[in-house]
Amino acid sequence: MKVVVTLDELRSAQKKLKEPTGLVPTMGFLHDGHLSMVRRARNECRSVIISIFVNPTQFGPQEDLQKYPRDLRRDLELLEREGVDLIWTPTVEVMYPAGYQTWISVEEVTSRLEGALRPGHFRGVATVVAKLFNATQPRRAYFGQKDAQQAVVIRQMAHDLNIPVEIVVCPTMREPDGLAMSSRNVYLSPEERLAATILLRSLFRAKAIFEEGERDANELRKAVLDTLATEGMVAVQYVSCADPNTLVELEGQVDQALISLAVMIGKTRLIDNIILNRGQ
Repeated sequence: MKVVVTLDELRSAQKKLKEPTGLVPTMGFLHDGHLSMVRRARNECRSVIISIFVNPTQFGPQEDLQKYPRDLRRDLELLEREGVDLIWTPTVEVMYPAGYQTWISVEEVTSRLEGALRPGHFRGVATVVAKLFNATQPRRAYFGQKDAQQAVVIRQMAHDLNIPVEIVVCPTMREPDGLAMSSRNVYLSPEERLAATILLRSLFRAKAIFEEGERDANELRKAVLDTLATEGMVAVQYVSCADPNTLVELEGQVDQALISLAVMIGKTRLIDNIILNRGQ
């Protein structure tokens, strides 16, 4: 396993990699959700590249950039056990050199949900991921379903810019209590962690009535909201029932939908989602 920082080091190390290569972009502080994507990349590609970069341009002024958890030594130990070939840990100066002024904005699919609540977030995401793709030239890139809108945005960007990379979306990995794995879970107190289990229970409530025959989008949203309302520590930011590909909110009868939500529990923001599909 080789660890590099600069672009020159990256390009030199890449010459020794066997094709096809798979990229797993991360912000570090790895958990089993990340490692599940690493394992899938290992199974589907001859070489695996991991990027570890806490991207400042996707954080808003009131968000947690400075306190975002970091533990590079632990991350490298975990990745060495997984047989990763190359790890790129660029600095801010490498990714955004002095005088930097080029940005990528994906329009429609960033105008709602996370994009509506976090202005500029997806501009930062799209820009840094495009730079990661350009630098590493992977055949496949792996993202998690937990960040459903991010996956839609990245797929749209790659399509629009003719970037020859396959976007692979991996299932959400969960803790034993059902909480979606996230680096931010460490912020939760024991009481908040217990309260956070309501997220999956609320999504499963929508899934249950969908499987019982309920198809009205508003009723599906209501099922999630009513369940969340039973937990006093939860402050809801949004509950969505949207088209999984366009993220446009659905009305009336639906055959498939992305049910997603964002909440605050204490000072920690959590997101989760589930896909409903009549054919499955």
